[in-house]
Amino acid sequence: MSDIPNPLAAFDIFNSRFEGKPKRKKINPLKKLFTKKLAKKLFGKKFATKTRADINTQEALVVEKQISKIKKAAFTITWASNADEVKEAQRLRYKVFADEMGAHLPANAEGLDVDEFDAYCDHLLIRDQESLKVVGTYRVLPPHKAAEIGRLYSDSEFDLSRLNHLRPKMVELGRSCVHADYRSGAVIMALWSGLAQYMQKHGYEIMLGCASIPMADGGHFAASLYNSLTNDQMAPVESHAFPRLPLPLDRLNGGLEVEPPPLIKGYLKIGAKICSAPAWDPDFNTADVLTMLRLSEINPRYAKHFLGQ
Repeated sequence: MSDIPNPLAAFDIFNSRFEGKPKRKKINPLKKLFTKKLAKKLFGKKFATKTRADINTQEALVVEKQISKIKKAAFTITWASNADEVKEAQRLRYKVFADEMGAHLPANAEGLDVDEFDAYCDHLLIRDQESLKVVGTYRVLPPHKAAEIGRLYSDSEFDLSRLNHLRPKMVELGRSCVHADYRSGAVIMALWSGLAQYMQKHGYEIMLGCASIPMADGGHFAASLYNSLTNDQMAPVESHAFPRLPLPLDRLNGGLEVEPPPLIKGYLKIGAKICSAPAWDPDFNTADVLTMLRLSEINPRYAKHFLGQ
């Protein structure tokens, strides 16, 4: 079990903003935070409009407490080692997918999202260090376990014939979710850090998985997002997969201006490629696109952070 890096590294306001500028002498970190823009992001508009002279001792103590909390690693990365820990992941999945998103999952007396793949997968857990509650999870199906069960989950949604030669060095990611109260860059970073460690430890090269797009509007958002993808965001033709139940793109408004959901946006930033047109998943009422990330193609900025390269 290891701590993640500084959670604030996930936010752009702390990345490369001061690169190329001459070094300044060290200043009190409390004073460094007192810029109007940054204070607004961290503590809200009311705080940001105050001058330094307006900040009394009590408010300063609150800020110091915030800084102390930020510097302390808030989450831990671990892997489920027994059935009870797997159930923690399954309980979070049910809460997010069924209770929050309205997915049609099999009824379960314990409130768990369970399917036949779980027994073959390794389950990544992100815990809040204070409460020890599982707040983020992925499940990972390694190649030898995929061979044992005879297929990937993605095989049910896509024809993966063109990827068959990659199966021995490919892991499948699935059931990714984060608790509603913890949807921050820090938790996503923790998840990706755990996956990177896993890939390096076992010598795997490729991550594959279905990335979901909400269908609350009937599919117009999903169609527009797919149509907005650029050539460099798409996998080469030889790595394409084909939906078994395609989203009817020609019957949807695919010209809307849209932003990718945070997870897909993160995948694209890190260097992942989209391998398919959207498939409709009626159980989860999502449009799924097959996503592939080769470690050899990871964005150098993230390779340095997650892979130590």
